Amino acid sequence: MKVLIVHNYYSRRGGEDECFDAETRLLPSKGIDVVVHTQNSSSIAPSRRVSLALRTIWSREDYSAVRLLIRKERPDVMHVENFFPMISPAVYYASQAEGVPVVQSLHNYRLLCLSAELVRDGRVCEECLNRSVPLAGVIHNCYFRGRAASATLAGMLLTHRARRTFAEKVDYFTVPTDFARRKFIDSGFPEEKMLLRPTFVASDMGMGDGDGGYALFVGRLVPEKGLGVLLHAWDRLGKAFPLRIVGAGPLEEQAREAAQRIPGVEFPGRVSREQLRDYYRRAKVAIVPSTWYEGSPAVIGEAFSAGVPVIASDLGSMGGLIRHGRTGLHFRPGDGDDLAEKVRWAFGHPEELEEMRRAARREYEGAYTAEAGLRRQIEIYEMAARGRRLGNGI
Repeated sequence: MKVLIVHNYYSRRGGEDECFDAETRLLPSKGIDVVVHTQNSSSIAPSRRVSLALRTIWSREDYSAVRLLIRKERPDVMHVENFFPMISPAVYYASQAEGVPVVQSLHNYRLLCLSAELVRDGRVCEECLNRSVPLAGVIHNCYFRGRAASATLAGMLLTHRARRTFAEKVDYFTVPTDFARRKFIDSGFPEEKMLLRPTFVASDMGMGDGDGGYALFVGRLVPEKGLGVLLHAWDRLGKAFPLRIVGAGPLEEQAREAAQRIPGVEFPGRVSREQLRDYYRRAKVAIVPSTWYEGSPAVIGEAFSAGVPVIASDLGSMGGLIRHGRTGLHFRPGDGDDLAEKVRWAFGHPEELEEMRRAARREYEGAYTAEAGLRRQIEIYEMAARGRRLGNGI
């Protein structure tokens, strides 16, 4: 089987970029011939805002390039990881014109919400769900580049909803969790096209023993990832409960100040993959204090691969990904005091925590391995290709 994988890299590297890189690296080992078409948002010139706005709605360049690439390579399936902002949904039309089925990954809520995260001002927001025009997203500048960019994104969604692009030009969508799947179905996406494909961990961290004795936060340092909630909890916990904050982002200064102010808190910032592996293997627990629904945070699968229980907000997908009392603990979303109590319990119950470590590793082996993820992805490719060959594609 040959697959064309299409992806627009973000200007700030994120989970979707990691997923694309892992897929294109690992799929050939499963007998899949991979061809790629990419763009990179870091190449966007501020002086070309008007042309970028038009391109976000319909990229003639990528339509032509993808159509020519399909004619040259004759893939069985086109898999789009991310088309925003430079590639645009025009590539669906290019693929359909050449008789090639389309699979679209939905790592976030971009097709429902301008922020892509169903969050505003650090809290869950669903104001634009089931609205033909995401006007509130424009009013509140929900896309981080500002009101003009928010209006462009809203125009893209409005245009392609009116043309029924997402309903008719995509054979299958893949979503990482049941929670996300239900959100899209409730918002009008065809249920029969929404297929579950959990996010896999590209490289096994290896079972650790937690001998570092610290709690670990790994992620982008942005408000919706719950850094404020985390630091609120550690203002109460102090040095008796060591914390390592690994990551980078706009709130780096806040993390750095906390490391200077709160005994036991360290902020190494961004680290190498090998260093990250060591942090996971030595962690007692991992903390995911997000204040938004999340998709399928990489930190959960990575922590489980190292046998690290996860203490997470009982919100959205995280409520289902973590089994309370088995592979981790839930705390009330946004409640730093409740997070502090859960951390105290975990550190104070070593026998129960050790059983959670073993259960977390079993969870990884059953659901998060690259082998399982790639197998499911290839199944979806085969479904799409078979449906198109029989002339009865979804």
